[in-house]
Amino acid sequence: MIKLEHIEKIYPSKKGNVIGVDNVSLHIKSGEIYGIVGYSGAGKSTLLRCINLLERPTNGEIFIDGVNLTLLSIKELRKARQSIGMIFQGFHLVSSKTAAENIAFSLKVAGIPPEERNMRVQELLELVGLADKADHYPAQLSGGQKQRVSIARALANNPKVLLSDEATSALDPSTTKSILHLLKKINEELGITIVLITHEMEVVKEICHRCAVMQNGKVIEEGKTYDVFASPQNELTKNFIETVLQFTIPAELQAACTGTIIKLQFEGTIANEAVVSDMLQAYPVSGNILHGKVEYIREEPLGIFIMELKGKSEDVKQAIHYLEKRMKQVEVIQHGNIH
Repeated sequence: MIKLEHIEKIYPSKKGNVIGVDNVSLHIKSGEIYGIVGYSGAGKSTLLRCINLLERPTNGEIFIDGVNLTLLSIKELRKARQSIGMIFQGFHLVSSKTAAENIAFSLKVAGIPPEERNMRVQELLELVGLADKADHYPAQLSGGQKQRVSIARALANNPKVLLSDEATSALDPSTTKSILHLLKKINEELGITIVLITHEMEVVKEICHRCAVMQNGKVIEEGKTYDVFASPQNELTKNFIETVLQFTIPAELQAACTGTIIKLQFEGTIANEAVVSDMLQAYPVSGNILHGKVEYIREEPLGIFIMELKGKSEDVKQAIHYLEKRMKQVEVIQHGNIH
């Protein structure tokens, strides 16, 4: 659906060239929600703006549905952009126009007749849950409602692709969840491919099928969201995931433990099985859960547990071996004073 091939964006300056995007290639499948995550300055927003050529890449090619946008004329590009909706962090609504008028604007530009335009606006207001806010001005709307108007406007011309640039970063947690739920609904019901830029791994966890992590203009890790969470390869990715799945226990608590401390990772259906309980019944060891959490990555469970095992050395070794056979990841964090 979307292919980015060796995209570079270079900004000339008096002190030398500044690289915004550094040789990025991504293939985004039709109908998926794809997240691009990174800290400020990572190049993610620049890369997003390259997709619809709001930023023209210095080098590289961009294909949407097999069409190379970088080769289009200005007129052809303007037409191609009608199939690419965009949602902004700052909403970008016209303050002097009502919610309905803001949504209708792009339809008017596209030459849609008034009667058809009004029907489409009403349909979109209902889709985003604002049917009763048609005549409200932006100043009369909450942040979440403004973003819903922005989303409705982006959907006005039935786009194949929806680009979201930090669409939830200015919203409170509850409103963020409702907006993410709406984007997921749009993806599932309309089949629209969504590319979502964020600095919050929580957002990626909630709705993205696949994701990429950016740093210094480069993609440093990419894959299925569940796999990235379960087995992060890069240190920055691990730091991002740590904000959602807190793996560590306080140093004081760890120092007070005399047994062997292990970290267990439960993936998929195994997260719902009584693996630890079975182990404790099978071997003469005692177990103390120090930390435990089950998160759901797009409804698929991922569990992290840190526990202390006490008992005879051989019994503890056999218990750990049992866990290793049942689970994908078992890590010994600290060897205990085992008798």
